[in-house]
Amino acid sequence: MTDAIPMLVHNLVLIFGVMLLLWILAVAIRDVSFIDAVWPMGMVLLAGVTYWLLSAQSPVASLLLVLTAIWGLRLGLHLFVRWRRNGVDPRYARIMASAKEKKGWSFAKTALLQVFLLQGPLLFIVCLPAQLGIWRGGEITTLALVGAGVALIGIIFETVGDLQLEAFRASPANKGKVLDTGLWRYTRHPNYFGDACTWWGLWLIAVSTGIDVALASVIGPLFLNFTLVKWSGAALLERGLKKTRPDYAAYIARTSAFIPRPPKGG
Repeated sequence: MTDAIPMLVHNLVLIFGVMLLLWILAVAIRDVSFIDAVWPMGMVLLAGVTYWLLSAQSPVASLLLVLTAIWGLRLGLHLFVRWRRNGVDPRYARIMASAKEKKGWSFAKTALLQVFLLQGPLLFIVCLPAQLGIWRGGEITTLALVGAGVALIGIIFETVGDLQLEAFRASPANKGKVLDTGLWRYTRHPNYFGDACTWWGLWLIAVSTGIDVALASVIGPLFLNFTLVKWSGAALLERGLKKTRPDYAAYIARTSAFIPRPPKGG
C-alpha cells in the first residue's frame, strides 16, 4: 500500500488546488451553492487523474473509471442545472449567515473554512475506493461483477428518484405538498440511498483487488453513509421540510428513512 502514497498525495494536492480556485469564484459571485455539483465531478476528476497518472489499463481499473464517470457526470450535471435554475441554496445561506452572526466571519472566510477546505478532503476520502481500486487494478472477478451490479442499481435508483422529484416540483399544484409516490413511497431519500449503493458497489469492486485496498478504502462508503443519513444529508434536509411541509410528519411516520421498504399501513 505504501506504493499508493505518491498517487494519493498528488490527488489530495490537486483537489485542494481545485477547491481554492473554486473558492475564488464563489467569493466573486457571492454564492457557494455550486459546491454540491462539484462533489461528484471532483470524484470523476480524481478517478480520471488516477487512471491517467498510472496508465491504468486493467479491466478493474477501467470498470471503476467508467462507473464513477457515469455516476458523477450525471449527478454533477443534474445538480449544476438545479443550481443555475434555483440560485442560492437556503442551506448554504444559513451556514454563511450563522458564521457571520456567531463568529463575525466574512463571506470569504466562511466560504473557505466551512465549505471549500472542508469539502476537499471529504470528497477525497469518499473517493478512496475508486482511487485505490484503479491503482491496484486486476481482472474482473465475480465479486467485482457483484459490486458493479450494486453500483448500477444505485445509479438507476438515484436517477429515477431525481427524475420523479423534478417532475413533481414542476407542477404548481404540488407546491407545499409531499412527494410520496414512485420510489419516494418506499424511502424518503431514494437519491441518497442510490448514492450509498453506488459507492458500496464501487468499494466491492475495489475489495476484489485485495484485502489491503478493502481496509484502506472502506472509510469512504462508511463516511458517505454517515453524512447522507446523520450529518449534511437527510438529517439537515428534514429539519427544514418539517417546518415547510405540513404533511411531512405523517410522511415520516409511514415511510422508511433510508432503506426502501413498503410503507407502514400498506
